[in-house]
Amino acid sequence: MTNITFAVIKPDAVKNGYTTSILFKIEKSGFKIIAMKMMQISQKIANKFYHEHQNSFYFNSLITFMSSGPIIPIMLKKNNAVKDFRILMGNKNPLYAKNGTIRKLYAKSLEQNAIHGSDKNENVDKEYQLFFDEQEIFLK
Repeated sequence: MTNITFAVIKPDAVKNGYTTSILFKIEKSGFKIIAMKMMQISQKIANKFYHEHQNSFYFNSLITFMSSGPIIPIMLKKNNAVKDFRILMGNKNPLYAKNGTIRKLYAKSLEQNAIHGSDKNENVDKEYQLFFDEQEIFLK
């Protein structure tokens, strides 16, 4: 579905108290939250989530970081959700993110960049299924 996307507020943003500000910005940008919870994931789940990056030099530190504290997985609904959310997040490197984007406002570094968002429609389903059961998602 092109009107659904998946996001995760990362441990750095949760730890630094940015959760409410990020959620406000998301809703203010026209997204409807259809599922959300706070949890801490194991390295095993983080490994599955970032499996496509397993050959990257930063993979192990990313897994350690993502399992280091609470995260907030979120399902969002809006027309062109994936594309629009990628714009709202900003460049993964906050140094290059546009002013007003989530990463420009709340990220510390390339690794601790506050938020994850699905990069394409095909990845939404496989990503959210690691965090949500179908009965936890409210499409209406």
